[in-house]
Amino acid sequence: MKNKKIAVITGSRAEYGLLLPLLTLLKSDKNFSLQLIATGMHLSPEFGLTINAIENDGFNITGKVEMLLSSDTQIGVAKSVGVGIISFSELLSHLTPDIIVVLGDRYEILAATQTALMLNIPVAHIHGGETTEGAIDEAIRHSITKMSHLHFAATKEYKKRIIQLGEQPQYVFNVGALGLDNIKQLPLFSRIELETSLQFTLDKKIFLITYHPTTLYPDSIQTEITELIIALHNFIGQAKIIITHANADAGGRLINHALEKFANNHPNDIYITKSLGQLRYLSLLKYVDVVIGNSSSGIIEVPFMKKPTINIGDRQKGRISAASIIHCEVNAVSITKAIKKSLSNKFKQKIQNTPSLYGEGNTAKKIIKQLKKIDFHQLTLKKFHDIN
Repeated sequence: MKNKKIAVITGSRAEYGLLLPLLTLLKSDKNFSLQLIATGMHLSPEFGLTINAIENDGFNITGKVEMLLSSDTQIGVAKSVGVGIISFSELLSHLTPDIIVVLGDRYEILAATQTALMLNIPVAHIHGGETTEGAIDEAIRHSITKMSHLHFAATKEYKKRIIQLGEQPQYVFNVGALGLDNIKQLPLFSRIELETSLQFTLDKKIFLITYHPTTLYPDSIQTEITELIIALHNFIGQAKIIITHANADAGGRLINHALEKFANNHPNDIYITKSLGQLRYLSLLKYVDVVIGNSSSGIIEVPFMKKPTINIGDRQKGRISAASIIHCEVNAVSITKAIKKSLSNKFKQKIQNTPSLYGEGNTAKKIIKQLKKIDFHQLTLKKFHDIN
């Protein structure tokens, strides 16, 4: 019996980090032939050229899809999707995978999934059924779900929502969140190793900042990042602030420019980088006092580490949230108040017993089990599942 050709597509540093435990198992399993496709931010020097990190991890890149325009506008993002479809059509028709595996809700993944649909290639989608009401990711994610054939949800609630969208229950699995696998499996840095890697001392309270554009409200991005900076300024001298760049959504460059200027004014207190990489990011979670921003990691991985999250604004609105997450409005007063609450001993003690809502860190094995079992040829003829 021939190996199943599995094409895994990744377009961003965060997404690759989540996929890493699955990629590792696929690479080592004789039942599969892994085709790894890099696109989007991975191929851009502006966003850290993170394809190098993938290759340093020992993976061969089967194909590269250049699609990211040097633009910070909604039109630029829309055109990037078009470029992506053209490029993916050529690559996938050449590689002829038995199935493509995609994760999440970014526009690069939308382009890849649309192309696979037209080429009659089955799609396995990870992290479907979730809601993020403050971003276009919400519509993209559900669109990918409807174009996919196999679904790996992170919670039972998300599994139920995928079925509600008309997907066949026998092809929808609650497997937990992939990001937790890394926390359990990776040999994380000690504090000294982390300081050496960053070339930055972590001798005070530690704040980790990841803030992305709220894409449904592009006109408010400048105001939002200004309010965040005002709030953080209240803690200069009291905390060491680690900042990672925003992603390549419309408005991301505006955020990065503002944060770079803020960091340059306080070089002894702020460390800013295009990408921490998965190992340094998760290692930081061991030592941070609070994670601040609007990233899905603050909702999923950070609570698993028993650390507080300040979730700002509506970008993640609708996701299932643990008690360790403090939701606040996008203004300096609200953010400052939330940070002070997160640093209190009372709140820190409260969250030590927070249960994991996204599994226990064995998601990749569950996905592999289904990929081995299912006949991909039976997936392409989809039937809509009506709920009685």
